[in-house]
Amino acid sequence: MIEPAKIQVRFADCDVMGHVNNAVYLSYFEQARMHYFKFLVDKDWDWKKDGTILARNEINYRKPILLHDEPQIHVGLKEIGGKSFTLNYQIFVGGEVCADGKSTLVCFDYYLGKTVEVPAKLRQALSQLNKNEQL
Repeated sequence: MIEPAKIQVRFADCDVMGHVNNAVYLSYFEQARMHYFKFLVDKDWDWKKDGTILARNEINYRKPILLHDEPQIHVGLKEIGGKSFTLNYQIFVGGEVCADGKSTLVCFDYYLGKTVEVPAKLRQALSQLNKNEQL
């Protein structure tokens, strides 16, 4: 099981009301994705050949996150298609869900400049995530 991504809230993340600005949550999702990918694929993964492009994000804001909070993000797999996959996110602070959402990513070969099938190695890694982190 992969440990949740731990996020440090920066002063710049907060708005005048003292809570994390809504747009920053997308950055938190991105940090969590990269945290999980670090465990799912090896460090020599060629992101230009077997890359991804973010196609869609959705967020449900449940409870504000404040400057001194210590958010943790759990990432799970919703589905895998032929060329894309969708990840789920839950942001917890102190055991409470503050936000949840999902992202759809499309596999892309930057050398060829086109979408590609989800690589078998990534499909296998994501399927493992599905077993352990279904949200």
